[in-house]
Amino acid sequence: MTPLDHIAEQIIKEQELIIGPLAWSEAGKVAGLSVDGNKKEVHIVGADQKVAVDALVAQYERLFGRASHEACREAVASLLASFSPADIPTSLRL
Repeated sequence: MTPLDHIAEQIIKEQELIIGPLAWSEAGKVAGLSVDGNKKEVHIVGADQKVAVDALVAQYERLFGRASHEACREAVASLLASFSPADIPTSLRL
Protein backbone atom coordinates (compact mmCIF):
# COMPACT_ATOMS: atom_id res chain seq x y z
CA MET A 1 0.00 0.00 0.00
CA THR A 2 1.47 3.35 -1.02
CA PRO A 3 1.29 6.45 1.18
CA LEU A 4 -1.36 7.94 -1.12
CA ASP A 5 -3.38 4.69 -0.98
CA HIS A 6 -3.38 5.15 2.78
CA ILE A 7 -4.45 8.81 2.39
CA ALA A 8 -7.35 7.81 0.11
CA GLU A 9 -8.42 5.04 2.49
CA GLN A 10 -8.36 7.41 5.47
CA ILE A 11 -10.47 9.94 3.58
CA ILE A 12 -13.07 7.29 2.74
CA LYS A 13 -13.16 6.00 6.31
CA GLU A 14 -13.69 9.53 7.64
CA GLN A 15 -16.48 10.13 5.15
CA GLU A 16 -17.98 6.80 6.18
CA LEU A 17 -18.29 8.11 9.75
CA ILE A 18 -20.34 10.98 8.37
CA ILE A 19 -22.42 9.44 5.56
CA GLY A 20 -22.16 5.70 6.19
CA PRO A 21 -21.53 3.01 3.56
CA LEU A 22 -22.38 5.48 0.81
CA ALA A 23 -18.81 6.76 1.22
CA TRP A 24 -17.44 3.52 -0.25
CA SER A 25 -19.87 3.39 -3.15
CA GLU A 26 -19.12 7.02 -4.05
CA ALA A 27 -15.38 6.33 -3.90
CA GLY A 28 -15.94 3.44 -6.31
CA LYS A 29 -17.13 5.95 -8.91
CA VAL A 30 -13.80 7.79 -8.94
CA ALA A 31 -11.53 7.07 -11.89
CA GLY A 32 -8.15 5.82 -10.77
CA LEU A 33 -9.38 4.09 -7.61
CA SER A 34 -9.88 0.39 -7.06
CA VAL A 35 -12.27 0.17 -4.12
CA ASP A 36 -13.39 -2.86 -2.13
CA GLY A 37 -16.06 -1.69 0.29
CA ASN A 38 -16.42 -5.14 1.82
CA LYS A 39 -12.76 -5.33 2.84
CA LYS A 40 -12.57 -1.55 3.42
CA GLU A 41 -9.58 -1.28 1.10
CA VAL A 42 -8.65 1.12 -1.65
CA HIS A 43 -5.75 1.19 -4.08
CA ILE A 44 -4.88 3.91 -6.52
CA VAL A 45 -4.29 2.62 -10.03
CA GLY A 46 -2.67 4.61 -12.79
CA ALA A 47 0.21 6.97 -13.12
CA ASP A 48 -0.90 10.08 -11.26
CA GLN A 49 -1.94 9.17 -7.76
CA LYS A 50 -2.34 12.78 -6.64
CA VAL A 51 -4.96 13.33 -9.35
CA ALA A 52 -6.92 10.32 -8.09
CA VAL A 53 -6.91 11.67 -4.52
CA ASP A 54 -8.02 15.08 -5.80
CA ALA A 55 -10.85 13.39 -7.72
CA LEU A 56 -11.93 11.54 -4.57
CA VAL A 57 -12.09 14.77 -2.56
CA ALA A 58 -13.97 16.45 -5.43
CA GLN A 59 -16.49 13.58 -5.56
CA TYR A 60 -17.42 14.08 -1.92
CA GLU A 61 -17.45 17.86 -2.25
CA ARG A 62 -19.75 17.68 -5.29
CA LEU A 63 -22.24 15.62 -3.34
CA PHE A 64 -22.00 17.06 0.15
CA GLY A 65 -20.45 20.51 -0.18
CA ARG A 66 -17.45 22.36 1.12
CA ALA A 67 -17.74 20.91 4.64
CA SER A 68 -16.97 17.49 3.22
CA HIS A 69 -13.82 18.88 1.57
CA GLU A 70 -12.69 20.20 4.94
CA ALA A 71 -13.47 16.85 6.59
CA CYS A 72 -11.22 15.14 4.03
CA ARG A 73 -8.39 17.55 4.73
CA GLU A 74 -8.73 17.19 8.50
CA ALA A 75 -8.89 13.39 8.26
CA VAL A 76 -5.41 13.18 6.77
CA ALA A 77 -3.67 16.22 8.27
CA SER A 78 -1.45 14.14 10.55
CA LEU A 79 -0.54 11.77 7.71
CA LEU A 80 0.46 14.65 5.45
CA ALA A 81 2.95 16.00 8.00
CA SER A 82 5.60 13.63 6.64
CA PHE A 83 4.99 14.59 2.99
CA SER A 84 7.00 17.19 1.13
CA PRO A 85 4.76 20.03 -0.11
CA ALA A 86 5.22 18.91 -3.72
CA ASP A 87 3.89 15.43 -2.90
CA ILE A 88 0.65 16.62 -1.32
CA PRO A 89 -2.39 16.49 -3.62
CA THR A 90 -3.67 19.98 -4.45
CA SER A 91 -7.05 19.44 -2.78
CA LEU A 92 -5.40 18.67 0.57
CA ARG A 93 -3.01 21.61 0.73
CA LEU A 94 -3.68 24.37 3.21
